[in-house]
Amino acid sequence: MRTAAIIALTATLATSTTACRENKEPLTTGEALQALEEAAVSSQASNLVSGSIEITTDFTIGGAVESAAEEIRTFVETQLPCAEVTVTGAMLEVEYGAKPGDCEYRGHTYSGTHTIEVEANEEGNVIVSHTWNELSNGLVSVTGDATVTWSLSEKSRRVEHELTWTSLTSDVSGTGSGDRTQTALNGNLAEGIQVDGERAWSGQRGTWSLDIDAVQMRWADPVPQSGTYTLVNPDNKRMTLSFERLDSNTITVTIAGTKRSFSFDVTAAGQIEEGGA
Repeated sequence: MRTAAIIALTATLATSTTACRENKEPLTTGEALQALEEAAVSSQASNLVSGSIEITTDFTIGGAVESAAEEIRTFVETQLPCAEVTVTGAMLEVEYGAKPGDCEYRGHTYSGTHTIEVEANEEGNVIVSHTWNELSNGLVSVTGDATVTWSLSEKSRRVEHELTWTSLTSDVSGTGSGDRTQTALNGNLAEGIQVDGERAWSGQRGTWSLDIDAVQMRWADPVPQSGTYTLVNPDNKRMTLSFERLDSNTITVTIAGTKRSFSFDVTAAGQIEEGGA
């Protein structure tokens, strides 16, 4: 898988470029809004595939990889009766929406296809690979792959991904990679995840890099409810995005750059409204 090498190269280029040529011009309202749109759609894509990864985690550690695949099939069919699931050895092919019935899981209503392969299933060495083709929840469509490894001692998982995504409600799209560590939000995966790591992507507007620090996300939210993003835009302007939940349906995002900061309110449907500056 090329993901690790791409992530390392992207991080090195982003770091060296930013260190030498960081743009110190004042942040504009348009740049802040553009940054929020890009970060939100990237987060929607990452959260969508994280939710589908979560569907495939219900199996016994230490058994045969083929047995794990059968356990995953049972869980998927139980939770998502809409899914057509085919198992070949340790590999599963899932087509969401192929059958009648509920296709919703933890805030996402799924369509598209999903391939899962259990590569290792031992104490201290659990590896599952994923491939998605036009996976969608009606807000964003994602195609790509990821390798997921588990640390049972730290109760965390590492997700290395390479994805292409398109917003279905705006003209924002991107292709990028990421390396993230995820843990259960407040110890409860049904609530959401906490994420640390990095992402980088390219789209119509150029190349972006993102550092993720203690970001907490509920499954259905388009942006985090707490934590910090450090984002560098295509013009090498560095900005910090912080998050605060306003109510059950709205999260306030504050974007701070050189000399200026802006606030925006983001709804669960992904709508963005300007808040106080």
